[in-house]
Amino acid sequence: MTARDPGLPDHQPPARGQPEGAQAVSGQAVQGQPAHGQPAAIMIGPPGAGKTTVGELVAGLLGLDFVDTDTVIEQAAGKPVSDIFVQDGEDAFRALERRAAAHLIGSHPGVLALGGGAILDPGTRELLAGRRVVYLETGFVSAVHRTGLDAPRPLLFGNPRARMKTLLEERLPVYAGLAWLTVPTDDREPGDIAGEIAARLAPGGQNGHDQNGHDQSGHEPNRHGQNGHGPAAPPS
Repeated sequence: MTARDPGLPDHQPPARGQPEGAQAVSGQAVQGQPAHGQPAAIMIGPPGAGKTTVGELVAGLLGLDFVDTDTVIEQAAGKPVSDIFVQDGEDAFRALERRAAAHLIGSHPGVLALGGGAILDPGTRELLAGRRVVYLETGFVSAVHRTGLDAPRPLLFGNPRARMKTLLEERLPVYAGLAWLTVPTDDREPGDIAGEIAARLAPGGQNGHDQNGHDQSGHEPNRHGQNGHGPAAPPS
């Protein structure tokens, strides 16, 4: 397992009205003891996969706290993710995202949802090695339908359908390579998806993949991800 960035502050419960990790992302000094916990599950997947919706449900079923990196980033920056992209640029957003992911992967003991593009960072992929990474597998048609393509999402400006197609082509192999558990989401209700994940995470639940290398949905995991680093990420 890759060690935490020594420049990150030690973990402490967030200040009132502030989501966990916001102080760390903003660079504000935080005093306290290092956390010994790590996420029970880390949700990854493309825009529209339902990482936040499903993650919150899984956390509720297991009696755990939930946090997503976008919420932490917005609190730290004092503005929505879409505004960070437009006003500050993607590089500024990715720096905040990288810091939020590193802090929460190393400290949050509940369920964590990463932004869709967080896995593009090599350091983040290293931190995900050996973790219970849950990939919410979503096809192009479902992703288009769920995002609506009528609301501003950071990387879907311009021709949104074409950008979504390109985004999925770039990222799907990376998601699959990092997955401890791959859960198909097309044509399924969030509660059904969450129930399946919670059952696998509960004490006595099965591991992410069976002895033949298949998850319980019958999918073959991406062999490039067995070393815990996943395939090299394409440019964002």
